[in-house]
Amino acid sequence: MRRARVVVAHRAPDRPPIQVARGETVMLGERDGDWPQFVWTTALDVNAAEGHGGWVPAALFDNPSGLAIALSDYDTRELDAATDEILTLHHELAQWWWAQNVLGVQGWIPARSLELLDDTTDDDPSDPTS
Repeated sequence: MRRARVVVAHRAPDRPPIQVARGETVMLGERDGDWPQFVWTTALDVNAAEGHGGWVPAALFDNPSGLAIALSDYDTRELDAATDEILTLHHELAQWWWAQNVLGVQGWIPARSLELLDDTTDDDPSDPTS
């Protein structure tokens, strides 16, 4: 499995993450200034709080704006990570990695915050289990 070292600390935004399910209808708003491939996505579920939304890659919808249908599942949860922390990387999407820390906590972290390590790099070469 691929690993990376955090070179720039990352903190998740102070808002609850949203989950978008394949086939779900959502409202798409503005594009992110720093990450133009992301669009502000508001859940239309009657159980969701008014205006509850998050940034989702626009490529995951059937429309570029307005009402759209999700083409796949997506979770906006981001991962808090400190500089020099080693993370396990699962998959990349729109220049972000779905990563896991040593405690098993998972979430998105920007690729620009990471230094990719060689797949065969061991933290402790004397440890035969690493």
